[in-house]
Amino acid sequence: MDDLLKFLAACISEDRHRVADIIGSEALLAGYLSLLDSIEVLANDYRRMPDPWDGRTHGLTHALRVLAQAYAAHPAYNQEWRP
Repeated sequence: MDDLLKFLAACISEDRHRVADIIGSEALLAGYLSLLDSIEVLANDYRRMPDPWDGRTHGLTHALRVLAQAYAAHPAYNQEWRP
């Protein structure tokens, strides 16, 4: 799971830089940045879970895998991460 979290962090960072270079609707950009922030919060929540068998872990793992599918075309995406 650490690899998936690192992958998502790198993709989020890339997207933030890409969004900063885009000229367009401020509302759209703000919404997209907010989505990236939400994904980052989920990843950080997962990292902080004290017990890997906590009942929330399975749902959060699934959510992160679903979100990572947005980057399935990325060369570093691992097909084993599919939910």
